[in-house]
Amino acid sequence: MGWRSLFWVCVAIATTVLLVGREANGMTDPTDVGVLKELLKNVGGTVKLPSWSGDDPCGDRWEYIRCVGSSVTGIQLQQTHLHGELPPTLNKMVNLKAIALQGNNFTGPLPTMSGLASLQTAYLDFQSFTSIPADFFHGLTSLTLISLDYSSLNDSNGGWSLPPNVADLQQLITLSLTQTHLSGNLPEFLAAMPNLQNVRLAYNHFSGSIPPSYSGASFVTLQLNNMQGPNPLSGSIAPVGGMLSLALLWLQVNAFSGPIPEGLGSLASLRECKLNDNELAGPIPSSLSASSSLTVFSVQHNHLSGSVPKIASLNPDNFTYSDGNLFCSATIGAPCAPEVNALLAFLGGVGYPSALASDWGGNNPCVWSGIICNPSSKVITINLPKRSLSGIISPAIANLNSLQSVILNDNNLTGTIPASLASLTSLRRVALQNNNLDAPVPQLPGVDLNVTGNPNISKEKPAPSPDGSEKKVPPKVPAPPVIAEEPSSNVPPAGSSNYSGSSPGGSSPGLPSNTTVVPSNMTGQSAPTQVSKAMSSKRSSVAVVAGGIAGAVGMAFLVCLLALFLIKKRRTKFRSLQTSNSVVVHPAGSSDDPDCLKPTIGNRVDLSENHITESVMSGSDGVQMVEAGNLLISIQVLRNVTNNFSQENVVGKGGFGVVYKGELDDGTKIAVKRMEACVVSNKGLKEFHSEIAVLTKVRHRHLVALLGYCIDGSERLLVYEYMPLGPLSQHLFEFAKLGLPPLNLKRRLSIALDVARGMEYLHGLAHHRSFIHRDLKPSNILLGDDYRAKVSDFGLVKLASEEKNSIETRLAGTFGYLAPEYAVTGRVTTKSDVFSFGVVLMELITGRRALDESQPEESVHLAAWFRRMSASSDNFLKAIDPELEVTEESSLKSIKAVAELAGHCTSREAWNRPDMGHAVSVLLPLVEQWKPTDIEGDDGIGIDLDMTLPQALKKWQAFEGSSLSSSSTSAFFGEDTNGSMPSRPLGFAESFTSNDGR
Repeated sequence: MGWRSLFWVCVAIATTVLLVGREANGMTDPTDVGVLKELLKNVGGTVKLPSWSGDDPCGDRWEYIRCVGSSVTGIQLQQTHLHGELPPTLNKMVNLKAIALQGNNFTGPLPTMSGLASLQTAYLDFQSFTSIPADFFHGLTSLTLISLDYSSLNDSNGGWSLPPNVADLQQLITLSLTQTHLSGNLPEFLAAMPNLQNVRLAYNHFSGSIPPSYSGASFVTLQLNNMQGPNPLSGSIAPVGGMLSLALLWLQVNAFSGPIPEGLGSLASLRECKLNDNELAGPIPSSLSASSSLTVFSVQHNHLSGSVPKIASLNPDNFTYSDGNLFCSATIGAPCAPEVNALLAFLGGVGYPSALASDWGGNNPCVWSGIICNPSSKVITINLPKRSLSGIISPAIANLNSLQSVILNDNNLTGTIPASLASLTSLRRVALQNNNLDAPVPQLPGVDLNVTGNPNISKEKPAPSPDGSEKKVPPKVPAPPVIAEEPSSNVPPAGSSNYSGSSPGGSSPGLPSNTTVVPSNMTGQSAPTQVSKAMSSKRSSVAVVAGGIAGAVGMAFLVCLLALFLIKKRRTKFRSLQTSNSVVVHPAGSSDDPDCLKPTIGNRVDLSENHITESVMSGSDGVQMVEAGNLLISIQVLRNVTNNFSQENVVGKGGFGVVYKGELDDGTKIAVKRMEACVVSNKGLKEFHSEIAVLTKVRHRHLVALLGYCIDGSERLLVYEYMPLGPLSQHLFEFAKLGLPPLNLKRRLSIALDVARGMEYLHGLAHHRSFIHRDLKPSNILLGDDYRAKVSDFGLVKLASEEKNSIETRLAGTFGYLAPEYAVTGRVTTKSDVFSFGVVLMELITGRRALDESQPEESVHLAAWFRRMSASSDNFLKAIDPELEVTEESSLKSIKAVAELAGHCTSREAWNRPDMGHAVSVLLPLVEQWKPTDIEGDDGIGIDLDMTLPQALKKWQAFEGSSLSSSSTSAFFGEDTNGSMPSRPLGFAESFTSNDGR
């Protein structure tokens, strides 16, 4: 090597040493120093920062600080347990590349990061920041990861929404904003961000649906679960079927509806998919059977139906599906009955409307709303008029080989009429009028096909006959009715005086029951009109007079016959209502015509519109459907089934009235609440009707169903489903006296979860409005045969009178369960119910009443006593109900978790209490840990509004075992515990000192 070469090598070495020395010992940028010193001044905590002294963080190598040259590039303060506020000048550190603050408790406003073009990662989660500036995301062009999880940003101002400039973060890979109080709709621009893979937006307040533009997005992780507030995410989840890179999908605990997309089975990387606790309907896609990557799949608590496919890659322990769904079999791989498959295909064609999807479950379609079967359990009628159905008529209904009638008029159906209907040899009637169907109309020989009111069909020519000729239109000529013989059947004579016209298969007034009127005039113009025109042009005035006299005589004769018939029918109406083949009420949806009946007559069903009209019951002798599909039940029926409201039938007394047990002829039991006259005497009929209409629509597996009601003079009676095991209070406080077994821990946890779910529905999910119970307590929590709990008496305060001193305008509740702000000011919110729920949890843990005057004065009030006992581990063990026999650590751990939840629920300040959704999330894993065999069984079917009272009760029998048909005389429905309550102050409602239970 020459001397020149050696010289340049030495120069290079010297330059490197100088540069390294400058990096190690150079002075830090003064701006960066100023920001760090301001941070040091604002924070405190258990971890000290002794090295943060001097003016040269880079040269002195301050702990948790990273530098390049004289610039600070990283602040790594994770898990240092600091608290305080971040300096507002943080964005002046222009060379900052990474900041990690998780595991601390910084408060105050989050400083802006605007302009930090070098920033790549920002971990700011698990803090207590109060607000986020509008320009926070501006200019973060290098950002690849941002995490702000679990900070209630802008909580006091109603939350915040993602600003549009987030779309400018073209390098962003991970956007993690779980529980940050975000609201509004999901931003569409997220799908257009080229590198975005991980989207975590759970536990926020987003509403609306998943944008269609999300289909095809490059997301690998998508977490949109557990949206808070009254309007969580809803609508279809179809877009996720097009996210081809998806590996983790969390959409649980929302209000998504419609089917699970078939495309889910084509996502080759999908490992974890949680769709539970939504309103999804239809089958689990068969395409998932071939998945080789799926390891976790949860779909419980939806409206899913059909069979359960076997998924090869899935461990059965990680596949939760049976609870709260409507599968035809709980066995994986078990097929459904062919008729079930055909009807579910029809349901899919009309988009799985929630009213039907929540009812059409199991493997027996004969109990489904709108479906009628013959004695051989074969489907003969689909009866779904005026249901706001949209979509197509599935050709699969041609697989219903015994189908006789398809009644789908007055909907919004589109597409064409399936030509496959021509293969149904038993088909007699197809009513499709007033839809939006398209031509061509298939030839259906021998079928009464009505397609009037379909604009696209009326413009087309009739479909050609099989021989190629056009269908001929019958001439508009008058013709007398032809009397055709039919096999004898037990058709009751028509009793309505407003019968008009005729219908296929319908009986005509005054004719024998084995005759049928067959109209020959099919043009829509009435024959009498044509006859009168012909007569007016061809008869002389003498003939007209003679004909008039003959007509008057004949009319008088018919009137006499009709009067005798109506008298006979009125006398036998009540008796026929109780027989198995009697005419029964079939309430329709809110869009149906009022006073519409569904006659079930022996083994033959006649669904003609005229026959339905003539079969309407009126007066007070039977059961009548009124507006919004509610059952109006006659006082005579209720007197009969309760033995004239005898004292022997009383099962409960409370501030709203007396509850009687009633029994129908077939042994089915109901509960009848006879409301006190002073409570409802001034309630207007219209208002009472409207409030009943609301209450009968509140349907949930953990709410006692209101089946119908009766108004007779000043009488107001409510009819409920019967809960055989009676109120929770008897099983907690009186089990020894009544000879009942004590409740074990598993059942108490299950009951707590059931009540939490029912209350969660009332508070935020019931028809997009909030119901407040006001009097939640053990005597208003009723148990079925399987010890599944349902909340009762919700909404009764709203049925009371609105006079100045009425229950509604005064405090309504029970001492011991009243929230502090409710008892003092009368202000009631959902958090008042949360307080009551917390007290119920304490009663479940301790076995003690909320108010127990047999205890020493300092222990009378359970909530205060329990909080004192919970402060010490030894005292806490003493507070646990001895009947629980806690011997295992796992049991004690579960009880402690419930006790902690009870403490939060009974916080003095309402804002400090959780919502019921949080209670469900705490209790659910405790229940699942015990894996009780009866948790969330088939009781999710509910009672549909489109059923008769006997149908509804029989359906509950089918889906809840013998809980409605039990003849046990040991069932209890309420209690009167006035003796355990303190005397009420003047002006307080009666319900303060009574337990209004059934």
